Amino acid sequence: MSAGTIRVGIGGWDYEPWRETFYPPKLAKTKQLEHAAQHVTAIEINATYYKLQSPASYEKWAKAVPDGFKFALKGSRYCSNRRVLGEGGEGIERFCNQGFTELGDKLGPIVWQLMATKKFDPDDFRTFLSLLPREVAGVKLQHAVEPRHESFRDPAFVEMMRAAGVAIVFGDGEEFPCVPDMSGDLVYARLLGARSEEPQGYSPAELDRWAEVARGWAGGICPRDYPYSAEHQAAGPRDVYVFMINGAKERAPAAAMGLLERL
Repeated sequence: MSAGTIRVGIGGWDYEPWRETFYPPKLAKTKQLEHAAQHVTAIEINATYYKLQSPASYEKWAKAVPDGFKFALKGSRYCSNRRVLGEGGEGIERFCNQGFTELGDKLGPIVWQLMATKKFDPDDFRTFLSLLPREVAGVKLQHAVEPRHESFRDPAFVEMMRAAGVAIVFGDGEEFPCVPDMSGDLVYARLLGARSEEPQGYSPAELDRWAEVARGWAGGICPRDYPYSAEHQAAGPRDVYVFMINGAKERAPAAAMGLLERL
């Protein structure tokens, strides 16, 4: 059976505790991205959530990582953290024209993280989806949305995302609801359950299971035992992004490497 590419990574690359758990002693901060990119296959850039970056920065980051590596960009909070999402068009346009196309073929999906207080408003959300550009300067864009309110467990939300070709972020954590339904042409998972007492964040059995789930996603198969909101849709192979994000963040690189070993 054919399958998409599975990439596993971390959020950012400048996190002080990683200087004790991940980076070699006395490694220069300017070399952290290069080192991280030798051990994981994707990184979610968190800095883009807070402010626009320069084209020169994107070009520099692209040169620091190997072929096949991907950067996911976290969409601006000024676009996703607002009462009326449909009024964020100007901000979305500014975000998408900041110069991230300088990443070239290292550019991965853009993830838009909603506020935990943001409820599903069908009309407003439909407008928001219509504002997400499908390409910039001739470069195809992929988008994912992370809902964080229970009201998004709604078949209407899932069908809207499928119609728009936008991925629903699979968020594995206790703080926010998980909307596991597949949509769009990729799977974007943010795993938040790492524990400090586990050297790799997760037990070996848990990492085995996540490897099995990731392989299933890559082949278009929905994992069992999740609270789906809509009927399963026939899905073909798709690329998969799995990011070890929160929980015991100091264990995130080890968790990502542990999963990659199994894949």
